[in-house]
Amino acid sequence: MKNIFVDIEKLGFDKWFQDNINFEKLTDFKIGRIISAHKDSYVISNGKKDIFAELVGKLRFCIDSPLNYPAVGDWVFANFYDNDNLAIIHEIVPRKTLLKRKTSGKKIEIQVIAANIDVAFIIQSLDSNFNLNRLERYLVLINENNIQPIILLSKSDLLTDSDIENKILEINKIAPNIKVQSFSNEDKYGLNIIKDLLVPYKTYCLLGSSGVGKTTLINNLIGEPLFTTNSVRNKDSKGRHTTTHRELIRLENGSLIIDNPGMREIGIFSNESGIDDTFVEIIELSSKCKFSNCTHTNEKECAILSALKTGILSEKRWQNYIKMKKESDYNEKSYIEKRQKDKKFGKYCKSIMKSKHYKK
Repeated sequence: MKNIFVDIEKLGFDKWFQDNINFEKLTDFKIGRIISAHKDSYVISNGKKDIFAELVGKLRFCIDSPLNYPAVGDWVFANFYDNDNLAIIHEIVPRKTLLKRKTSGKKIEIQVIAANIDVAFIIQSLDSNFNLNRLERYLVLINENNIQPIILLSKSDLLTDSDIENKILEINKIAPNIKVQSFSNEDKYGLNIIKDLLVPYKTYCLLGSSGVGKTTLINNLIGEPLFTTNSVRNKDSKGRHTTTHRELIRLENGSLIIDNPGMREIGIFSNESGIDDTFVEIIELSSKCKFSNCTHTNEKECAILSALKTGILSEKRWQNYIKMKKESDYNEKSYIEKRQKDKKFGKYCKSIMKSKHYKK
């Protein structure tokens, strides 16, 4: 039997997608992958070339949530026209994974970062950007969808080997089973190790603040400065935004990687698993409390309070867990309420339009 997916397999269309696709749709559509997304248009690839694409009108005007818009990394059902120079997107293929966060600011809305990611590289630089609380937030985003996290520490040329080892030990205390690798874009230390982590046809993404060296790392992986980089402010080590939009980049060995604009705010919009998988030891301790409904405030034989008293659990990590738990619950509740209001308003508008139609 002819392999009908041969052209898109090299873009990451693996067995999971082949097992979960609706084959009946292939009679009307072909499959492409979102390479880049702009405000009203996309670039998708069919495995042979990159093609300008737009959403079909029905899809564009019926979307009621950011989650339903195609994102970089998504697979889509599309029609191709004009010798594959134009495509119309009709539907999103079921997603294997999805990276999302709360939008920055006070507005309670979901922002999709990227779809169908296999491995997420969290990049922190070994200067003032190094922050364990922020690292925990990234891990919650990643763990929510069973994406494999790998932590990369850039600017290793700024510290001694001993100082770097101490930073890695700090990370190992909160993330003992996650690979951590230091590297330098300046002296190229560790770059070959990172290249060896990249598996052909797997999809990776880079997450981190502006100025940690994400774009420079991609240039080094490519082997030439294709993407623009900016300097970092000396006074606070903060970077200026270089990447302005997400793009799926194909590397020479066949792996695929998505650069992301730097994140100053990492709003948590997580289900229980994202937080629980990031704070595993807290969940395990909670199960040892005498009372199943223990609030971990003043109960006797509370495993959490005991661990805090003896130093087994740090107060800082416990407080970060509590903060993210409350934040996630609040955002989830607020989002559900907002969606309910939007639906009621939509029904009201439809009823008004319907009554006007009948009056005519």
